[in-house]
Formats: sequence, structure tokens, C-alpha cells
Amino acid sequence: MTTSDLPTAVPPDAILEAALYAEDLDAAERFYGDLLGLERLVRVGERHVFYRVGDGVLLIFNPSETSKPPNNPRLPVPPHGARGPGHFCFAVAASALDDWCARLRAAGVGIEADFHWPNGARSIYFRDPAENSIEMAEPRLWAR
Repeated sequence: MTTSDLPTAVPPDAILEAALYAEDLDAAERFYGDLLGLERLVRVGERHVFYRVGDGVLLIFNPSETSKPPNNPRLPVPPHGARGPGHFCFAVAASALDDWCARLRAAGVGIEADFHWPNGARSIYFRDPAENSIEMAEPRLWAR
């Protein structure tokens, strides 16, 4: 069977949620909630903490917990998890990137890269406590 044999469907039009993995959720909360100022939606023990980011949600999962089979039949989320650093990019206005560099550095977070892409958009890269690669970039990086 080829994809042309499959029923048609409209492609997704947005990312509703994206996940990163971190075993130390307390450190993740200090980083994403306190340092980055994201609105915490919920934390469930040592399993996960979720944050609002614009219209979407950033899910921070503890892979040691999410790799276990579900034990609640009303929430049959399949086991999942990742090991090693992932990547996430926040859209940030160009005028705010210098302020973010200063805030991150003052908090002891090193900036690994700060550069302009071929289209002129600027990105900065740094690490969260779980060593995930976090980027803040001007939205025009992916402008249509």
C-alpha cells in the first residue's frame, strides 16, 4: 500500500503540545517556572509538570515514570519517554533577546550560541537543568 491509496485527511495546523524529559522535576520547575516565568498548569508528583506557552503547552515528563504502563483505565496514555538531551525553541521578540541573555547569564545559565540565521533571524541557545537544548528565536526564523 502507498500513501496515495490511503483515505485523505487534512494536515494538522498547529502544535498543541510538545514534550521534553527531565528526571528532576523540582529543578525543571525552578527553571521553567521561576527563571523563564512560564505559567504552570499542573504538576503530578514526580511524573510530570506542564506549562502554558502561548496557545500551546510544554510538557515536562520524568521518563522514569512515563515509561511505565498506564494504571488508570480512564487515562490510557501509552508509555513513552526519551533519554538524552532534547530540543525546544521558544518564539521571542528580537527586542527581548538581549534581556534574556542578561537574565540567563545572571542566573548562571551559559549561552552556548548567539547568532543570526541566513534569513537574519537571531537565535540564542542554552541548556536546562536536564541538559535539554533550549532555543529562543525570533518568530521570523520560520516565517512563511
